Amino acid sequence: MALPVNEGEYGDPQGNVRALPRPGAPLSEVVAALEARYDPALAEEWDAVGLVCGDPAETVRSVLFAVDPTEAVVDEAVERGVDLVVTHHSLLLTPVHGIPASDPKGRLVHRLVRAGTGLFTAHTNADRAADHGVNDALAAVLGVGNTVPLESVGAPHTNTLVVFTPVEDTDRLVDALSAAGAGVIGDYTRCAWQTVGTGTFIPGDETNPAIGARGRLEQVPETRLEMVVPRSAQAEVLRALHEWHPYEDPGYAVFENSQTPSRAGLGRLGELAHPLTLREFAERAAAVLPATAAGVRVAGDPDRLVRTVAVCGGSGSSMYDKAAAAGADVLLTSDVKHHPAVDAMEVDGPAICDVAHYASEWPWLSVAADVLHRDLGGRVEVTVSRRRTDPWSLHVAQTDRDSAVGEGLARG
Repeated sequence: MALPVNEGEYGDPQGNVRALPRPGAPLSEVVAALEARYDPALAEEWDAVGLVCGDPAETVRSVLFAVDPTEAVVDEAVERGVDLVVTHHSLLLTPVHGIPASDPKGRLVHRLVRAGTGLFTAHTNADRAADHGVNDALAAVLGVGNTVPLESVGAPHTNTLVVFTPVEDTDRLVDALSAAGAGVIGDYTRCAWQTVGTGTFIPGDETNPAIGARGRLEQVPETRLEMVVPRSAQAEVLRALHEWHPYEDPGYAVFENSQTPSRAGLGRLGELAHPLTLREFAERAAAVLPATAAGVRVAGDPDRLVRTVAVCGGSGSSMYDKAAAAGADVLLTSDVKHHPAVDAMEVDGPAICDVAHYASEWPWLSVAADVLHRDLGGRVEVTVSRRRTDPWSLHVAQTDRDSAVGEGLARG
């Protein structure tokens, strides 16, 4: 007797349960969904984000998320047969004039292309994202709530698209424009304003009207459709408009919106539900972040009480002054150097928790994967890489030499 199956599964004649293949989505649509969440306009000028390789027309059914585009991650992608790898760190951060397979990074690109696997990067734009970014994910996993950016930036300029379409084609057009990146407001997608009226037009002698006849006045029930469009996605949205609109020459206009404050920005500042000592907070960080050779380093009194927490995924020691000005009790970040840490301990400011760079950005992977899965209506399978890409492999604990020498002298 065949086994009962759940939605999205089927039973073969032997009663085994197997997953149904997902329908997938064009790579261009997946990229548009990612860039709607992690706008390239938020990236630093020196950064290199976006699609590294891949055919926008190819279908994507599975996506693998990882912090770094390393050989181990490419191995995993090829083994799994995924169609797209999304990484936080860039593969080709500096300008290149070629990608020969004799170069380590070029070799990875060649392997991905041969496997039919694309590569997409969301780096500093994911750091600054208003929601579901690296810093939101880091704060959430540490139990830090009611967060605001440590360093705010204005929202990227957006435009408003106004288009007129026959009433019966409205839903189909909204779906197409949404898939291309339009209609994203915060954590809401497919946002649109619709009003119904009557459109009038007279087709010319050289036209091929979808509705009406040449030289005759036509009156059509139409929807005035308005949707917000990120500037970075405008070209793709307009391409979708011309592809899916039933009219030969659709009537539309694009209006520029003013720049407004948002939750976009570097770092996050928030509160713990219950105060912890610095030691307890560091132990929490060690428990919820992936284990690394470096572990969690602490600068400050272990018994200090921590209520207000600042976090900055990646190399964030430059945010120390902003964390201090905001009244943070501790700043958790990565790659803190000796002199900034010494200077910080000489003033009345936050303590410091220094974690591995990889560990501070790892929580974002599952958040970004879940958001993409939902934004594409579950059509694409998402997976977080199992490969640890933290480069440090060993930590050797040392004894306190001063104490040991002192004890030896006392015995002598």
